[in-house]
Amino acid sequence: MNIRKARITDMESVHRLINYYADQGLMLARPRSALYEAVREFTVAEEKGQIIGAGSLHIIWEDLAEIRALAVDPRYTRRGIGRRLVQSFLDEARELGLPRVFALTYQSGFFIKCGFQPIPKEKLPQKVWKECINCPKFPNCEEEAVIVDLVKTLQ
Repeated sequence: MNIRKARITDMESVHRLINYYADQGLMLARPRSALYEAVREFTVAEEKGQIIGAGSLHIIWEDLAEIRALAVDPRYTRRGIGRRLVQSFLDEARELGLPRVFALTYQSGFFIKCGFQPIPKEKLPQKVWKECINCPKFPNCEEEAVIVDLVKTLQ
């Protein structure tokens, strides 16, 4: 399995993967156009030429980034793919000098196993919520917030 930055040619597979879970209410749907616009944020897990996992690291501000749209093909779950993708995002955040990374998720237990801590959503800066206004679940969001302090994890 190879973890690498996404290419334009990967985005149809990423779209199918994300919306598979969105159709089940397990994550938010992403329009195809938004995925293409954010291609540089995406990292994929690839095996034998097939995209089996994906997600993105979205920079919010000088001290904060968000892991978004993390999904693993259901035929490949429980093989550490999601954990490897998260680790690649944390490594990228460290390289960029970002001290904190958070996620809004329906799967907080997974992120906690990856070293994140639960945090009340209200503790996140308002800048985080600028895209929530367009969400069909706004303002009744059921996602939970988790965060990791990369400065503390280095000590």
